[in-house]
Amino acid sequence: MPNVFPDSTSHPDGKSTAMRPVAAVARAATLLDLLAASPEGLGTNELARQLGVNPSNASRLLGTLRAAGLVDRTAADGPWRLGLHLVALADHALSALDVRELARPAMRRLAAETGETVTLSVSAGAESVTVEFVPGAGSIVSVAQLGRPSVAHATATGKVMLAFGEAPLPEGELEVYTERTITERKALAAVVKAAREDGYAEAVGEREDDLVALAVPIIGAAGRLVAILGLQGPESRLTEKRRSAVTPALLEAAADVATVLGGAPR
Repeated sequence: MPNVFPDSTSHPDGKSTAMRPVAAVARAATLLDLLAASPEGLGTNELARQLGVNPSNASRLLGTLRAAGLVDRTAADGPWRLGLHLVALADHALSALDVRELARPAMRRLAAETGETVTLSVSAGAESVTVEFVPGAGSIVSVAQLGRPSVAHATATGKVMLAFGEAPLPEGELEVYTERTITERKALAAVVKAAREDGYAEAVGEREDDLVALAVPIIGAAGRLVAILGLQGPESRLTEKRRSAVTPALLEAAADVATVLGGAPR
């Protein structure tokens, strides 16, 4: 009978060699874990001791990892630390994660706690687009529209994009949606500056007369804006006092999602 696992070979203990750990790789993974747990770095001899190998073996392993950018040292006899190439690898790994899937638990908790609709938006060039929402349990429910782009000067998510993303302030005349829409670039710049300082933005009847929204950034690895968490509802319910009351919960939910994505909570 032909071997259905052509890349595997049998072993006397009955296990395929494809399923057996490669000692050198396992040792390298352990070494990286040791350095991750030691911000000040570790010397070759100490790493050898903790790995249970002689210093010459540890030195060869470190040299191989250094060539790949996974470890480094600032001096010939200095302590070893994690290398910068790990940042690039982590960035690629995190970019493959489904932000919507990871954010849903926090979104559901926030919707249950506040009774308002929770939205998740991601960057789409100079705009942010709603990619997920969890409706609130209020008697009047604000229903978000998936795929709907924000308006930079008239929505809470748009202001967060301006405050924490890479999009510049819009040029030219600002479109008017309601009587409360920001129409002057100078006024918008002040609002964006305040959002950056406060960590959140709001829009009160600026795109739609009775719609009020709050938004906070979700900052991922390398301090970049990954997504925007929003809370929206009718103005009759999301009064100024109510907005002050729910903002801490919104900030906490965004921090929870940021932590899952490998970022640091604000």
